[in-house]
Amino acid sequence: MQPFLNDSQTVLMAGAGGGYDVFCGLPLYQWLTSRGKTVHLVNLSFSPCINTPLLKVEPGVCEEKYFPEKHLANFLQQPIYAILNDGPAIVEQAYQALVKELTPDTLLLIDGGTDILMRGDEEDLGTPEEDISSLLAAHDSEIPNKYLLCLGFGIDAFHGICHAHFLENVAALIQDGGYLGAWSLNQGTPEFDLLRDAYTYTANHQRSSIVNSSIIAAVEGKFGDAHATPRTEGSELFINPLMALYWAFHLDHVARRNLYLEQIRGIPSRIELGLKIEQFQALLSKSRPHRPIPC
Repeated sequence: MQPFLNDSQTVLMAGAGGGYDVFCGLPLYQWLTSRGKTVHLVNLSFSPCINTPLLKVEPGVCEEKYFPEKHLANFLQQPIYAILNDGPAIVEQAYQALVKELTPDTLLLIDGGTDILMRGDEEDLGTPEEDISSLLAAHDSEIPNKYLLCLGFGIDAFHGICHAHFLENVAALIQDGGYLGAWSLNQGTPEFDLLRDAYTYTANHQRSSIVNSSIIAAVEGKFGDAHATPRTEGSELFINPLMALYWAFHLDHVARRNLYLEQIRGIPSRIELGLKIEQFQALLSKSRPHRPIPC
């Protein structure tokens, strides 16, 4: 994978945007645990049964229709932490509790897709509420080493993201010293096998994931308008090898470039967060319009 993780011993691996985002970290989980590292998994949760800022989800019977953290705990036979999907103040409280309990030396924040790199002046931000709450909480956490990883370049076009903006933001991070490199998932490796098997197990028990199914299809060599889940039927996809790339960054560099991060600090609810982001965008004098990637 990458040398910046060689000295890590206790890793907190967190799904930034909820849903299946933590699954996008499973190849890294496999690589780290095979080298004797301790890895704790946590995910911002969309499950309706999460009613406390932080819940330790143990393996066991799952009666909820949508509970990816529970199914992943069952697949791995280990606890998964779940964070209540609410405002930044609640997410920050959960991160503080995790740091106090687990004392990690490294935080890996995982985004399924790439919209977490949108800084706020883009014409479309995708689905920023969950990502930005996780980014702020991670940025504020007292963990020595903090990294952000994105997997699934191009998938967020389904949600309106302009990927020329993503590449422009990566270029700015390169100039800033915040970019750590990129590498690809490949078939026939233990890292990819774990992602595929854990995802397949979970998707057999609940609603599938557009992001994860697209990534797996890309790694397996599918191309173009290839639909791996019925959730994308009726739309045109562009499955391609770039979706199999991990992009790695220093998390604090990404946080510092975000234009509205400080404005959301302390907001208690997700509804208020959404209104604050809308207000920020409405007050922008000019946003970056969509632009095509030349081909």
